[in-house]
Amino acid sequence: MVNEISLARLEKWRTGLTYHRDLRPGQSAEVLRLARRGGADIPPSIRASALVFRDPVSLELQRRLLQFSVSDASVLIVGETGTGKELIARYVHDNSPRAGGPFIAVNCAALPETLVEAELFGYEKGAFTGATENRTGWFEAANGGTIFLDEIGDLPLAFQVKLLRVLQEREVTPVGGRKTRPVDVRIVAATNVNLENAVRAGHFREDLFFRLNVARLDVAPLRARRDDILTLSEHFLHVYSEKTGRQNLSLGKEAIKVLLHYSWPGNIRELENAIHHAVLVAADHVIRPDDLNLSHVALDKTGGSDADSIRHIIHDLIRREGMFSLDDLVHMAIEEAYEIAEHNQIKTAKLLRLSRSQLRTLLKNHRID
Repeated sequence: MVNEISLARLEKWRTGLTYHRDLRPGQSAEVLRLARRGGADIPPSIRASALVFRDPVSLELQRRLLQFSVSDASVLIVGETGTGKELIARYVHDNSPRAGGPFIAVNCAALPETLVEAELFGYEKGAFTGATENRTGWFEAANGGTIFLDEIGDLPLAFQVKLLRVLQEREVTPVGGRKTRPVDVRIVAATNVNLENAVRAGHFREDLFFRLNVARLDVAPLRARRDDILTLSEHFLHVYSEKTGRQNLSLGKEAIKVLLHYSWPGNIRELENAIHHAVLVAADHVIRPDDLNLSHVALDKTGGSDADSIRHIIHDLIRREGMFSLDDLVHMAIEEAYEIAEHNQIKTAKLLRLSRSQLRTLLKNHRID
């Protein structure tokens, strides 16, 4: 039940909603006013980070993105927090036949249960105490475009059946209203939970899941697509260097090693924040490990075998043409293996497939203690 208190909360919540495109000419002034409230557009430079791909896993995602964008099917994006799900949803919209229409993002997890229906479907004057005027919901505001329902797994079970009806009938009924209103929207939903498990647990409707799970995009965590780490780092470095006027900054060799060895529990969002922080605090033109402000707890010791860890790091370093000599690469391979083996020479030699005498010579020549 909606009352004056919850109505006030609804208005407060609306101010935090992100709207990404003006509505098309001909749509009502009320809808245009409502859609323009709260939040600025995502800058194109940041938005592009969703598609800064180099890793084979990401390139496969990009291929599917291109296939799904041109259709009008519902899209379900599944991935951990911070993997760029909203940016991917925006890419789907921008490359679809609906690109000229509005794109509206709604965080379902932030919406109080008592306000879900009024917020998404709108309400009519007199529907409840404090409803002094008609108010258009976000589905109508997205008419002709795309509505992005983030964290859809957090929608109340009782409301899910109403959302299912919207998907089936393409119409909404405002709170307090008797007449349905047609809506022409594409739904892109996202979740960071396993909806199949939620269905089995009785927390998510199976029929709604099947309706949403038409075109599915599984977004891998950053730790599973390490070839993207330096590409994204350079992208964010360029973005924030431009913003702060510090265009002469570059990533130092030690900072690169840390970036590649970190497990990134916060995914792309954490990487972006780390680079932004480094740009702000770097003492000179070279970014060093301490500038990144990363937790040592999250140094990756579990992302595959030790040999794979070394291989990933050297692979990424080689691709940075002209920055590292062969001697640099050898030094970093030895240093990385020595750290993984916790300074045990027998284990280090085994990792590098060297004899102990060969390893001792290399440790001495490269001054690694």
